[in-house]
Amino acid sequence: MTGTTRSSAGLDARRRRILYRAWHRGTREMDLLMGRFADAHIGDLSEQDVADFELLIEVEDPDLFGWINSGTPAPEFDTPIFHRFRQFHLSGEGVPEI
Repeated sequence: MTGTTRSSAGLDARRRRILYRAWHRGTREMDLLMGRFADAHIGDLSEQDVADFELLIEVEDPDLFGWINSGTPAPEFDTPIFHRFRQFHLSGEGVPEI
């Protein structure tokens, strides 16, 4: 079970690959963080956002998790998609309703 709530139907191959990678990072915590963001936004990302998100997916889990939770700057990933990703989780938008 991946946890995804979004179908990859209608997505181009690049976005399908990103959606898959977002849900299969290696640690369950990061699967949930990146996967929920991808589920919510993969269909409406600009080409630049897609390129930046692809780079963000390659960041090691501990580094990315630290940047999101601590607010530590991520100099080489200081992009609009990173800020959108961080805000998505800090706002609670990425937390499923129970």
